[in-house]
Amino acid sequence: MSIEQTVQAQLFAMQDLTYRDFQCKLMPTVATETVIGVRTPELRKFAKAFAKAAEAAEFLAILPHRYYEENNLHGFLIESMKDFGQTVAALDAFLPYVDNWATCDSMRPKVFRKHLPELLGPIRRWLASGETYTIRFGMEMLMVFYLDDAFRPEYLDWVAGVENGEYYVNMMTAWYIATALAKQYDATLPYIQKRHLDPWTHNKAIQKAIESYRISDEQKAYLRTLKIKGT
Repeated sequence: MSIEQTVQAQLFAMQDLTYRDFQCKLMPTVATETVIGVRTPELRKFAKAFAKAAEAAEFLAILPHRYYEENNLHGFLIESMKDFGQTVAALDAFLPYVDNWATCDSMRPKVFRKHLPELLGPIRRWLASGETYTIRFGMEMLMVFYLDDAFRPEYLDWVAGVENGEYYVNMMTAWYIATALAKQYDATLPYIQKRHLDPWTHNKAIQKAIESYRISDEQKAYLRTLKIKGT
């Protein structure tokens, strides 16, 4: 039995059909027959153990995968890598095969926090890739790692300057801007005031910001006045 078949058998052993049906409703871009139905805590537990096995490297070399959970397992294995260069290389190989928001958003490599200056180059490449989930991942890395002490105003330009038009890119743009409003309000507000975003993304960013407990009632009231009507 190949490592691919072995992994698939282990994933099916953890199958929860009710959870599969629930997951499929949240991921319209993923074919139902490619979803096994493994709860994320179970899959993460499996990934943690599997990462220590010699076969893990062999599994990472198998692309594309057949099942959604195999892709998530792949992402979780990348998360566990301790070498920055190897992590970026693994992502460069894997991101073109990511076909849904859930797999994309589940990957947050811990090693990146120790290499923030070096990570900016890969992020710029990902943002310029033209590939929906590669772009989304790059934006997410800016949101996760660069909205606190490492923040620089030009990162807002990087995100706002992406012209892709895909729904899942626009959603991440809105999420990023809303989070930036919560953490870097003064620097981010002009991007709303001057309408740097397309109308849909502009309004979605305001909506998400208004839903945030980290933004004051006064700020929310003002943001409501900045909505673009008729969209």
